[in-house]
Amino acid sequence: MQDHDLNFVCQSAIFGGLDNESLRGLLAKAVVDEHARGEVLFRQGEPANHFFFVFEGWVKVFRLTRAGDEAVVGVFTRGQSFAEAAAFIEGEYPASAETVAESRLMRVPAKGLTSLLRESPDLGLAMLASTSRHLHSLIHQIEQLKARTGTQRVAEFLGELCPIEDGACTIGLPYDKTLIAGRLGMKPESLSRAFARLRPLGVIIDHNTAAIRDVVALREFVDDEHPYFGSELDHG
Repeated sequence: MQDHDLNFVCQSAIFGGLDNESLRGLLAKAVVDEHARGEVLFRQGEPANHFFFVFEGWVKVFRLTRAGDEAVVGVFTRGQSFAEAAAFIEGEYPASAETVAESRLMRVPAKGLTSLLRESPDLGLAMLASTSRHLHSLIHQIEQLKARTGTQRVAEFLGELCPIEDGACTIGLPYDKTLIAGRLGMKPESLSRAFARLRPLGVIIDHNTAAIRDVVALREFVDDEHPYFGSELDHG
C-alpha cells in the first residue's frame, strides 16, 4: 500500500475513526490489487475470507434469481467498503461481487478479525457503523421501489450525480446502462423509456453522458407524489 493510499484510508468512513494501533492491526495483512473490468471477486455461497475497500473503480454486488437474472444489491466506488458483515461472522458471502470497471481494491482478511474486534472497541463501532450504512442503503432502495415510479428512480439517480445544487450541468454515466437498470430495479427497455420521459424536463441522454437543463426541476420531480406523463402514469 502506498503512502497516499494510507492517507485516503484514514479519511474513509469505515477506517477514519480508528486509532493508529487498531488500523495497523486490521491492515497488517491487507493486499491491494488491480482488477480488469468483469473480474469476479467472490461468488454467493463461498466462504467470506475477506472484505473489500475501493480505491478506484466500480464494483457491483448481486444475487442470482432462480431464473438466472441478476438482482443488484449495491454498486460501490471510491472510498466505500463492502462484505464487512459476512467477514465479521466468518460465514458465507450472501451475494456475488464483480468489477464493472477497471478497479483498484484492498482485500482485508477476515481471519483474526474477531479477536481484533475484542481488543479494539473503536474497530467494532466502525464495523457496526458500516453495516448500518449498508442497511440504510437497502432500506432506501426498497422505499424507491415501493413509493416511486421507474422514471422518478432514474431522475433521483441522475440528480445524485449532479455536482451542483441548481442550474444546468452535464454528467457522465458512471457505468453501463444495463447495470443502471439493474441497480434501479428496472429492465433495460424500461430505463430507455424513463430517459425518454425525462426529456420534457430537459434531460438529454447521449451515449454515456446526460445533459440536465435544470437540476432543481429534476429533483422536484423526484418528490412529486403524482408524476403524470400525458394521460399515463408511469410505473417503471
